[in-house]
Amino acid sequence: MVKIAPSLVSAPLAHLAQAVEDLQKAGADILHFDLEDGNFVPMMSLGVNVVKVLRPLTDLPFDVHLMINNPEWIIPTLSEIGVQMVSVHYEACPYPRRTLGMIHQAGMHAGLAFNPKTPLPDLAHYLPFLSFVLILTTEPEVDECAYLPSVLSKVTEGKRQKGLEHIQWEVDGGFTAENIQDALKAGADIVVSGRGVFRENRIAENIKKMKEI
Repeated sequence: MVKIAPSLVSAPLAHLAQAVEDLQKAGADILHFDLEDGNFVPMMSLGVNVVKVLRPLTDLPFDVHLMINNPEWIIPTLSEIGVQMVSVHYEACPYPRRTLGMIHQAGMHAGLAFNPKTPLPDLAHYLPFLSFVLILTTEPEVDECAYLPSVLSKVTEGKRQKGLEHIQWEVDGGFTAENIQDALKAGADIVVSGRGVFRENRIAENIKKMKEI
């Protein structure tokens, strides 16, 4: 069964602790955090201190998506906090294999994230450090971007690459109960959903619908 990773960037910011409790009760599998620098992407939302404050409130795995340039400096901090999964952008790292190695050495699962327009390289080059691949299905530069289902072909394409049988495929951007089937057909293992989970404040109902597809 696909894992649902609600994105905390879409939660009510004044009630994040309550959101974490609600998500755990509703059956979320992973909690997803976007950390932005206002440089690699123009917006800034959640910061590392938010991740730190929320970490003691749940045993759910924390998945941190670093939408920042030169992310190496923050890796030790995320490890100390107790984050399980960290993805860095292929477009933001001059030496992605080195950065993935740092995440791996820090005891976390290392992921490589790709913007919609970026083609997949030969991912075997990033073994043995690479644990998962994150494919963005919306453009990250502006809020409320259109869902781009054609980008899911990268998941299908990537799964054909040799030597990646253990790699998990995560997709992020515009997913709801109405279109999560697209991700399943492409072969995604983890689906990140923000507004699709939090819309109308029906968290449990929305997650249940996604898992029933």
